[in-house]
Order: sequence, then C-alpha cells, then structure tokens
Amino acid sequence: MRFSCPSRAVCLLLTLISSLLHTTSAIRLIESKSLNSCQENSSFTATLFNVVFTPDNASVAFQVTGVSSISGYVHAEIELIVYGYSALKTTVNPCDINLQGMCPMNIGQLDNQPFNIPVSKDVIKKVPAIFYGVPDLDGLVRIYIRDTKTNVSKACVQAELSNGKTVDQKGVGWATAVVAGLALVASAVTSGLGHSNTAAHVAANALSLFGYLQAQALIGMTAVSLPPIVMSWTQNFQWTMGIIRVEFLQDIATWYQRATGGTPSTLLSNLHEASVEVQKRSLDFARKSVVYGFDDLAKRSSNTGATAASSAAKNLVVRGIERVGFRARIESTNIFLTGVIFFMVFVTFTTAGVALFKAFCEGAVRAGWFKGNKFEDFRNGWKIVLKGILFRLVLIGFPQMTVLCLWELTKRDSSAEVVLALFFFLSMTLSLGWAALKVFRIAQRSVAMHKNPAYILYSDPTALNKWGFLYVQFRATAYYFIMPVLIYILLKSIFVAFGQGSGVAQAVGLLIIEAVFLIGVSILRPWMDKKTNAFNIAIAAINVLNVIFLLFFTSVFNQPGIVTGVMGVIFFGVNAAFAIILIVMVLFATAWAVFSKNPDTRYQPMRDDRGSFIKSQTQLNTELDALGATARGDMQQTGYKSRLSDDEDSYSSGSGKGRGHAYGAAGVPLPPSTANSHRSPSRHGEPPRSPVDPNMPFLPSDGTPRHGTPTGYSDSPNRGMYNGDSQSHSQFHHQPPPGSAQSQLGYRQQNSGSPWQRGAGYDH
Repeated sequence: MRFSCPSRAVCLLLTLISSLLHTTSAIRLIESKSLNSCQENSSFTATLFNVVFTPDNASVAFQVTGVSSISGYVHAEIELIVYGYSALKTTVNPCDINLQGMCPMNIGQLDNQPFNIPVSKDVIKKVPAIFYGVPDLDGLVRIYIRDTKTNVSKACVQAELSNGKTVDQKGVGWATAVVAGLALVASAVTSGLGHSNTAAHVAANALSLFGYLQAQALIGMTAVSLPPIVMSWTQNFQWTMGIIRVEFLQDIATWYQRATGGTPSTLLSNLHEASVEVQKRSLDFARKSVVYGFDDLAKRSSNTGATAASSAAKNLVVRGIERVGFRARIESTNIFLTGVIFFMVFVTFTTAGVALFKAFCEGAVRAGWFKGNKFEDFRNGWKIVLKGILFRLVLIGFPQMTVLCLWELTKRDSSAEVVLALFFFLSMTLSLGWAALKVFRIAQRSVAMHKNPAYILYSDPTALNKWGFLYVQFRATAYYFIMPVLIYILLKSIFVAFGQGSGVAQAVGLLIIEAVFLIGVSILRPWMDKKTNAFNIAIAAINVLNVIFLLFFTSVFNQPGIVTGVMGVIFFGVNAAFAIILIVMVLFATAWAVFSKNPDTRYQPMRDDRGSFIKSQTQLNTELDALGATARGDMQQTGYKSRLSDDEDSYSSGSGKGRGHAYGAAGVPLPPSTANSHRSPSRHGEPPRSPVDPNMPFLPSDGTPRHGTPTGYSDSPNRGMYNGDSQSHSQFHHQPPPGSAQSQLGYRQQNSGSPWQRGAGYDH
C-alpha cells in the first residue's frame, strides 16, 4: 500500500520545512526509544525498548527488555500512523521470519539481547521519503499481538517514531538570547549618551521580544499533549525560564536537596532500566498510564525516579514542566533550583557589569579618553541607575520565578526549597507591586500640580532612572498600565504552575486571559507611539492564536488526528516566521541606536511631550534650558541627591511642607525668585500648586518679577549666559519685562496652551 498525502498543501509545507531547516543527522533513519501499552490488561509490557530502522542497509535493530504473559503462536498487526493519518497497515507472522523467542511466545522475562531483522525492499518502498527529512516527525507504530487460532488481541503496544531531526536547536536559543541581550545593552548605552527617545524604543521592543519568547516557553510548560514539533520549538526558549543544563549546577542542586532533607530524582540515571515516554499529542493511552511524579501534591520522596525505576512493569510518562526538564536533561527535583540559580547569576553579573562600567568611565575621563561630560549623568547618579536596572531585571524574571516558585509549592522537594520559593515569590511580587504603586502616586501628584503626569515622571532624573522601567514604554497618560501587565503575568503563571493536573483547564484559562489582554490593549493602545503599539498588539494577537492551537491540542473537540497534526505544523510555521520578523526589527533598531550619530532622528517626538521634560541635570546647553530649569525650581546639582534620591524628599511624598520659605510644595529647594511665590498661604482644599504658572511656564505663579540671577548663570555684568559672550546677555537684557502685558500677549499668541499639557490628553 503506497502512502498518499491527504493534502498537497500539507505535503508542500512539510517538504519546505525539511529542506530549509538545519537538521542534526544526515543518516536516513527512523527510531524509537519507548514502547508503551495501548490497551487495558495488555499481556506484554516493555521496560526498555530501542529500535532503529535504517533503510540504507535494509534492517531493523532491536533491544528489548520486558515481561510477557503470552504463550502460543501469535501474529502481529502493524499500523504506521503519521500526523494522525494511517499510512501503512501490514501483518507479520514471527514464524515466517524466524523471530527468536516469538515463535512460539513463552511466558516470562524477555532478555535484553539486541538483534537485527532484515526488511524487504517492498516494505521500504512503502515508506515515503519525506518521513526521513521532516523534523520532529509526528508518527507512531501501533502493534496488535493476536492469537493465531482465535484472532483475539493479547496485547497492544505502540512506539513513538523519530527520524533524528528536530527544530530544537541550541543555535536558536543562543541567537534569541544574544539579540535580546544586545538590545537591552544598546538601550542602556544610548540612554547614557542622552538619546532618551531611542533608548525608550529599543528597550520597549527588547522587553516585548523577551515577553514573547517567555510566552512560547509557557506553552511548552503546559500539561497539554503537544505535537512533537511544537514541543521542540517551545523547548528552544526554555532558557528564558532558567531551564538550562550545566553539569556542576546539577550536582549543586542535588547536594542542596539532600542536605535539606529531600530525596533527589534519579530518572535520568535509570534510563537504561526504565522506558520513559515524553507525553505527546497522539498518545491517547497517556491518560491511563502511570504518570511519573505528577498526580500527587505531596512530597516527591514517595514517588521518586528510583522507586519508579525499580518497578519493572511500569512505563513512565513525563509532561508539563517535568517534560521540559526531562528534554533539557535536568532531573525533575532540580528544575526549581536550576531556575533560581540562573536568575541570581543573571542579577549578579549585571550588577558587576554596571559597577565595572562606572569604574571604566571614571578611568577613561581621568585618562582623557572621554570628554568630561561623557556619561556624566550616569557617573553622578550610577547608584540610582543601578537600582532601576535591578528593578528591570526583577520585571524580566517575574514570569520565570512566579511559575517555578508556585510549582515548587505543589512539589515540595524539600523544606528549604519551599522556603526559598515563598521568599522569591513574595519578595518579587511585593516589590513590583510597590514600585507600580509608587509610579501611580508620583503621576497623580504630577497631575495635581501640573495637570500632566509626564512632568514629574520625566523631569526628575531619580524617578526616571529608578522607576522608569515601569512606564517609559507607555504613553504618559497610560502610566498605570504596568498594573494590568503585572496582573496578566501573575494569572498566566498561576494557571501554568497550579494547572499541571489538567491541560484543558490550562488551555481554557490561558485563552481567556490572552483574549482579555488583547481586547484591552487594542482598545487602550497604551504604548508610547503607533509603531510600538502595533508591535505589541501583534504579539498579543499571536499569543491568542497560540492558545487557540493549545486548546485544539487537548483534543477537547474530538477532531481527527490529521487536523491536530497539521495544526502543530502551522503553529511552528507561524511562530517561526513571526519570531524572525521580531528579531530582525529589534536587530535593526539596535544597530541604528549603536551606529547612528543621531539615532533620535528615526523616531517621532512623543506626543506626551516627555522629551521637553527629560533634561540633563548636569548640562544646560541653551539659555532656554536654563530658564526652564529656573522655572521648574531646579538648582545646580552635582548628582541626583537633592531631587528625588530619597522617598522622603520626593514629589510623591509631599514631605517638603513646613520646611520654610526656601522650599516648594514638593520639598525642592527653589531659587530666590521662586521661593517668594510660596509665602502666600494656599486655600484650604485646593490641590498642590505648581511653582510655575501653567499658562506662562517661565514666570512664577504669583506674577512677581524675577530679581535674582538664575542658577547656572554668571554674576558678572560683563559676561553672558554660562560665561558666554556678551551679545547673548545683551539680547536677553533688552527683552520685554517678564511680567509686562507685551510679554504675556506674545507668548499667548504663539502657544494656545501650556506645553506641559499639549499632547498628553489635557488640551483645553
């Protein structure tokens, strides 16, 4: 019987994938490493099964260890199923091919003796050539052993097939990690160079790419029976969840668990004795099989790999998070500690890198390699910048640590690991929640004082460098959107961690969460501009499509197997293409930020006018900047300390009240001309007033003229601004008096509203 493809489109897609992808094996083969029962009360069970079919030498090599309760003469009905489609059916009589030990069959233990069986050319021709090339072949062989006289089925076994080719490639994981890392580094460098607009865009795109890769990894962590190509594709991104095998780290994790009273798993060390099946889409029998280390929420010491391996008649099936660990060759009891260790290593190396960069900058300035103003803001306030970077790392690692910590609470590998899980989960959740609340309070105070949340969020370097990771990717009026994002991540993690007992519940829950998130971002469009909104809405749409596929993979709709198989291939094709597009876009943005002399020219100014508020606190390059700094109440500083370095001395706390006439409502020291504006008592019940008239941003709110010299200006009558030429000073001197009607009329003719309000949703 010759195999015929059920769909030309499917065959074309499979051929294209097999020809384009780099594969791991150049030898044509079909192999299986696990044999499992497919009927109740099966009279034959294998604890070890290895079979390799090589068409080039026309043979099949077997290595089987099992227990048989069958006696007498039998024959075997063999069915080949590929992508849910029955491709081949044939009947084999063991006596016709002189198969030792099966003609006739005897009750007892089958010895682990390898043997070869020749295969005729007619049988080889019936196997389509495409099966040897397409990666992650979704196929199985099902064998019914029937009594020759009565034709009654004595046993049913089936073996998952592989051709040695897979899309699970280390190069994919390394490439995505390098791209995301370079983008984050480039955003930090461009921000230090003063290109805040470019830095915000590159960082937003890098974080969105990282979030998409983590969403792919979460699909692989669900307990749903996935097609092989989907399992392999999602395995590429498990590094984003800290699932990375390093030999000595596994030894450390095993030692720590034993030292704290736990019992380590030994499944990987007992593969020569046990038949382990990675749960796949086509395994209907998996629901009835013994599931290794999964069904109970008690300590795994009662269900370890050593105990399971000693049961010769049981097949082990791994799924969900344990399936991911098994494919990465990490013992299930080491998965949590592996993720924690890599997160801490990531944080430690980043902290060391920032400190070393600070030392390098100082040395470069002293040696004359850099100009004195190079990275000056970073050098003056590097500790605040470091705090912001650490908060950003916590945000990046939040999905990883939430899933692993909550899952560890259900496994309880040891008492110390449970304490670690609680500590990391609570500390990260509370710190991010507190930071989000802090941003909300700062923005609300900015609205109350200046009718614009962007004013304080972007004009103060401490708020921007410490808390900016939570809001710079959003437009100013959507500063609150980090709260829904954190809730979205937390809910997804809860379903993945606690839903390991039901793939259907996970799929339905994730579908609802992703659909609500997509609808919300499509309506609100909270990101900073149209391109960034399109970038993130596209990711949300693909995430919804992925969980729809996930729901179909659960077979809840009882669709034909061929439909599920084709959907798995489509899942891979869509996500592979989309990932390539995202990576290219992020790479282009990163290259532009690094190699362009003025990368900000690529991006339009933000409509919320954040660029007008982001000013260097150590460099005022124009007279207008100096006037703006004076109007805001800024003073010449050598760092960030006097503005918002402490929570007690910040715009959000309001602790500046009662400090005397030299301080504004926000506790910020004011120059003499502005300090007088706060002597008049405010009316009861009114919101805090800005020290600046919102309609005339360069004048005090009480209309009094300025008599003092603005901060940063020279006191010498013969010198101009910033010790510059006298011409500029003369021009400034002959301007109309600030409080005159002529000055007010000219300003109002040029500006219909306050520049703090225009473009931020507060136009009047």
